[in-house]
Amino acid sequence: MHHFARRTAGFTAVLAAAGLVLVGCGGGDNKDNGAKTGMASMTGMVTSIASPTTTAGMTTHTGASPTTTGAAEATTKIATPAGEIAVSGAIYDKYVQLGGPTGPLGAPLQAEEDAPDEGHYQDFAGGTIYEPKEGEAHVVWGEIRKAWEDNGGAQGQLGYPISDEKDIPGGKQSDFTGGTITWVNGTITVTPK
Repeated sequence: MHHFARRTAGFTAVLAAAGLVLVGCGGGDNKDNGAKTGMASMTGMVTSIASPTTTAGMTTHTGASPTTTGAAEATTKIATPAGEIAVSGAIYDKYVQLGGPTGPLGAPLQAEEDAPDEGHYQDFAGGTIYEPKEGEAHVVWGEIRKAWEDNGGAQGQLGYPISDEKDIPGGKQSDFTGGTITWVNGTITVTPK
């Protein structure tokens, strides 16, 4: 939770500074030039925040313009061919952990949606991140995702993912609240608890 507070505090400080720049540039005989100079200064500050930065080993990529949406959560808008799409909270953290727009998930396809039992999910070009009401956000993708969705997804017997996909001998495995799905040598096995 500390990273949300730091991110929100940082963006609040930038917005406050930008407001001071604009107010300070409002005087003088040529108000249009003052406003343009103020906007250029504000754009420079916001651009420096939105540029790639590394925090605790994670990289935030360009194409994201941060804005605050609440006291404890920041929202980042990712530029996509369909326009800007917001990514926030634990879903955003998982997205950044996996490389953001330049990682295997790629660009978001839609805004965050509600999921069963007060959870949330967001679709990306390479997979989906699911977050239950209580618990961590995890990614589901590829053949495991197809098998999970064929078995009802978060609403089915398997429920929410409780791990990201992990390597196992000969393939991959994802764990869910109600079982596991493995992909070994091209064969999917669904094992309910």
